[in-house]
Amino acid sequence: MDIRQTFGNNLKHYRNLANMSQAALAVKMGVDRAHVSSMERGQQNVTIITLWHAALALDVKPALLLQERD
Repeated sequence: MDIRQTFGNNLKHYRNLANMSQAALAVKMGVDRAHVSSMERGQQNVTIITLWHAALALDVKPALLLQERD
């Protein structure tokens, strides 16, 4: 699987576990809601800083956002 899709799937998974909307996650990350949507669809090549901000906002380790899940 493409790493962008893996990241996007994990971002959405952990966002849903946190019971957070895309808009709320976007605010915590300091990005636009459309950017979160695009990341979740695997359409963005995110930077390491964006990965870090997502992990902080979701209170998960950054590696979890890159790990392939079954």
